[in-house]
Amino acid sequence: MTLDKLGISKTACIESVNCPEGNLRQHLLDMGLTPGTSVTHIKTAPLGDPMEIRIRGYELTLRKDEAAYITITAQEGEGSSENGRSPCDVAHPQMGEMGK
Repeated sequence: MTLDKLGISKTACIESVNCPEGNLRQHLLDMGLTPGTSVTHIKTAPLGDPMEIRIRGYELTLRKDEAAYITITAQEGEGSSENGRSPCDVAHPQMGEMGK
């Protein structure tokens, strides 16, 4: 599913950013729309475009055609899963972990 199809007040996890244009892809990544990040659809403008999302603690407005490049996985319920971690938590081997 893509971000433009996410319902209002629903939360999803970004899987990938698939833009045909490298500059637009880099711009979206620079705004924090990176794989493994949780995103919530806050509201949509009265005429249906643009949409406002919450990501990384701030609100961001995207055009629907830009949001269509972002592949997401919808999350069941809000908040965290049964183990207390967000469904978007992704293990990053060898990134910040110290040897045990």
